[in-house]
Amino acid sequence: MSQGGRNAGVISFTDVFYEHNEQKPILRNTSFTIRRGSKLTLMGQNGAGKSTLFRLITGEHLPDEGQVNIMNGTTIAVSRQVIPRDEMDLTIRQFFEKCFKEKVYAIDPMIDKVLEVVNLVPHADVADTFKDRIVGSFSGGQQARLLLASALIQNPDVLLLDEPTNNLDVAGIAYLTDFLKSYKKTVVVISHDADFLNAFTEGVLYLSVQNRNIEKYDGNYHDVVEQIGLQVAKEKRKNAQSEKEIQANKDKANFFANKGGNMRMVAKRMREKVEDYEANKVDVRKEDKTIRNFTIPVQKSIPLNVLKLSSYKVIKDHKPETLECDLTFQRGQHWLLIGPNGIGKTTLLESLASGHATGEEIADGVVVGYYRQDFSNLDFEQTVFECLMSVMGRRPEQEMRSVAAGFLITGDLMGTEIKYLSEGQKGLVAFARLVLLEPGLLILDEPTNHINFRHIPVIAKALDEYQGTMMLVSHVDEFVDQIQIDEVLDLARPPVSRRRETNI
Repeated sequence: MSQGGRNAGVISFTDVFYEHNEQKPILRNTSFTIRRGSKLTLMGQNGAGKSTLFRLITGEHLPDEGQVNIMNGTTIAVSRQVIPRDEMDLTIRQFFEKCFKEKVYAIDPMIDKVLEVVNLVPHADVADTFKDRIVGSFSGGQQARLLLASALIQNPDVLLLDEPTNNLDVAGIAYLTDFLKSYKKTVVVISHDADFLNAFTEGVLYLSVQNRNIEKYDGNYHDVVEQIGLQVAKEKRKNAQSEKEIQANKDKANFFANKGGNMRMVAKRMREKVEDYEANKVDVRKEDKTIRNFTIPVQKSIPLNVLKLSSYKVIKDHKPETLECDLTFQRGQHWLLIGPNGIGKTTLLESLASGHATGEEIADGVVVGYYRQDFSNLDFEQTVFECLMSVMGRRPEQEMRSVAAGFLITGDLMGTEIKYLSEGQKGLVAFARLVLLEPGLLILDEPTNHINFRHIPVIAKALDEYQGTMMLVSHVDEFVDQIQIDEVLDLARPPVSRRRETNI
């Protein structure tokens, strides 16, 4: 395929069929084009196959039928959602070296430049050894910047971003937004951050799980979401009218059938009308489904003082520092932990959840529920069924299935191993597990990462109503605004809590 102008199709799908397995088709007879220089959002519900579509574009997956055509000479790079476990032990230099098929001898200056682009510049005291630092030692927000940098260092013609704002603080998101606004090449983004997307995207590729096809919309993100919402409402109204017609014709058919004689022919025609109406009903898109309202039950008989903290560690100037404090986390209190990327929020939550942190004293018998941002506290080899049943005790299986259904976890998903779920599906499993666990202390690290935006108000309501002790880290102000926060612990300030006068 030859090079073209600004409006040339740099990527095109022609009659593409692809199945992840026989039970899960992703695409059916799909055709669409991505123009050079366009900035698009890829939408679709959790588990629809958005990340799989990226793998079809990169050639990691091949279509079962049809063609995926990439313009000659086009280079493509993906900024992944998470750093794979087998790369966590790499040094920074090794991590970037893996981005290239052939050895790059002058890679250090390239790393310096790209780290500056993603605003991850090492402190002068550690600059000489920074590239020898282990990837797994970085915070979630810093790892998000490394993921973006690993794509940018390749200087691709097409940049595919998979949830790039996950774990980024407000400053990081603003920096990325400005970068993408000025970026002159092709960008396709998967994200659930509506404001971020609306700042730079000019169209949407909508992966429908209903017809397993790509629908293409022009306009900014908010406009397209409104268009889709209006279409869903129209489909529902049409179905409601069809249901009325179906019921009316069924009633007529039954009436005439009982009359006998020639009336049976009239009844037959009525039934044929019913069949026509049934066939013409609009299949309302499943993406409109939202998880049910839920409650996280609090553990019974927990003491007033759930957790006491006499010290904790933070990272300042890339060095650990222990801070003395005298903090008590009481039953029913909701705490918000804040601070810039890299200061140690995730490390603190992880150590508290383990029950072995220095300076930590959790009251005897308190059950800790931990939502970890990378889901590594889930057993990836377990099926969803095994994962949820593991916290059920002697309670009936039906109770578990009822809770799971509220999180859209049904059917084949129950028998699927955790490692094969999308990141969004893992998040819903983690929330279902917390409901079944009934914790007295709830620890949540970026619980909106990967979650479909339709579910977020439901989750916020459940956390707002949680009656146990809660510790929350979230960079999404819109989400935090919906939750009653009693105390704020700012890790960038001296270790004293400060009551939150108004929602942040």
